[in-house]
Amino acid sequence: MVSTAVKEVHILGLTRSGKTFRPSDWAERLAGVMSQFCPGVATRGGHWAYSPWCVPSTTADGVKCVIVNRELREVEPKAWDFCVNFAKDNDLQMIELDAQGKPIVG
Repeated sequence: MVSTAVKEVHILGLTRSGKTFRPSDWAERLAGVMSQFCPGVATRGGHWAYSPWCVPSTTADGVKCVIVNRELREVEPKAWDFCVNFAKDNDLQMIELDAQGKPIVG
């Protein structure tokens, strides 16, 4: 269960045992699935882009991650649940951050 104080969740490409998650493009795939959840109205023939609420990134240590913003939960709770459950189902590490960008412990 993700804390209600969470502003965003970083899903790391590392399992709880510290192994690198595969396939290597998992972050882009997950963010690609979430790309349909985007503020505003998509235009026909528009360019494909990641949702601002779910973007692939890397950590300072070079580990791939996906940053999922809480606004996704407000707009589409099932999409938020999909991301969080993806991490849980694949035994991935998650870091919950508050509005100031500080990790939430506990």
